[in-house]
Amino acid sequence: MSFFRRIWIWIFFLAFVLFLFSSSPNSGNSWNSLERLFVELTAPLQNFFTRTVRATKDFWLDYFYLVDVRQENERFKAEIQSLRMENQRYREMAAAYGRLQGLLQFRQTIADPVLAARVIGRDPSGWFKSIIIDKGARDGLTASMPVVNAAGLVGRIVAVSPHYAQVLLLIDQNSAVDILIQPSRDRGVLRGQSTETCRLDYVAKASNVREDDPVITSGLAGVFPKGIPVGHILTVTEPRGDLFKEVTVKTAVDFSKLEEVLVILKPREEETSIFQSEPTDH
Repeated sequence: MSFFRRIWIWIFFLAFVLFLFSSSPNSGNSWNSLERLFVELTAPLQNFFTRTVRATKDFWLDYFYLVDVRQENERFKAEIQSLRMENQRYREMAAAYGRLQGLLQFRQTIADPVLAARVIGRDPSGWFKSIIIDKGARDGLTASMPVVNAAGLVGRIVAVSPHYAQVLLLIDQNSAVDILIQPSRDRGVLRGQSTETCRLDYVAKASNVREDDPVITSGLAGVFPKGIPVGHILTVTEPRGDLFKEVTVKTAVDFSKLEEVLVILKPREEETSIFQSEPTDH
């Protein structure tokens, strides 16, 4: 405590002496010997204090400047993140709008009443290729009603509850649907293989089936409306000794990206259901 007291005493003394010298009149243009001695002794100390004050001031200003820059940087980061999330929402809304617009356009090609539904789940067991939609018996859905989307045939309803329904997909191994090949008009039965390609059975060797030919529903038995896109011919081979060609079909629907579907509501006969469940070994 006494050390700091002595320092302040010396500082006060030097400041007082400096004041006396500065306040005393000086008729000459140069310092006398005592003044020069005093300046030589006090100038380094004044320079030290001046530099210290300037450095402290610069550090203080730089510190607050850096604090402001950091706060501004954090604010910009938050704004960028908010804009990214908003942009992502807009992109998702635009994608949903595009899908719904496609459904609306496809709906205009169907004469029967339809009901839009959203896909909310998939079969968790892996044994079947099916989806769950958010509409059920209270919405007027019953088993065997066809399900489509903007690309084409999705499948048919196989089970309903009051608020939900299960849709067996076209690619499931338990499904089969009678189809028509354009432009040859040849018929066949399309069977799922649990992949994005299906097997087309009963295509006669005499038929003029080619790769990329469109495949549509035939409309037989009244289960599916005629003309719903199913896919296109992917491969055609003619094995020796067989009566029919081996044909595979690439489905029109991308079953990995199903989000919204349309259910065709008109009741149809089921006694000869073309899209039928067939026992298979899993």
